[in-house]
Amino acid sequence: MKVNGIRRVINAGKYSIQGLRSAFLNEVAFRQEFFLLIIAYVIVMFVDFSIYERILLLGSVGFVMIVELINSAIECVVDRIGTEHHELSGRAKDYGSAAVFLSILLALSLWIYLFACHFFPET
Repeated sequence: MKVNGIRRVINAGKYSIQGLRSAFLNEVAFRQEFFLLIIAYVIVMFVDFSIYERILLLGSVGFVMIVELINSAIECVVDRIGTEHHELSGRAKDYGSAAVFLSILLALSLWIYLFACHFFPET
């Protein structure tokens, strides 16, 4: 039976919470990024950043978590298909890992740039 309207939205919310819970319980990298987000939040609240800078800093860590979830989903699907080595399976996992790496580089660049601008302003 197809679900429509508010019931569909409620179900989608439940599935999303299940996914977040599963990622937290089963994915070490996601847990590490979650704790990093908490630490980032504390740091950002103690430094006198503008609201836009705070959004960028925290959003960049959140973006890493989003990409990590997508990477984990790719890995789950590839592993579900089979455990034997296949070039395409390896490439899919490598592409997901590369996406996480690039998102981390982006976040790190934003953090370095905004902290440098904040603590060492041009005079």
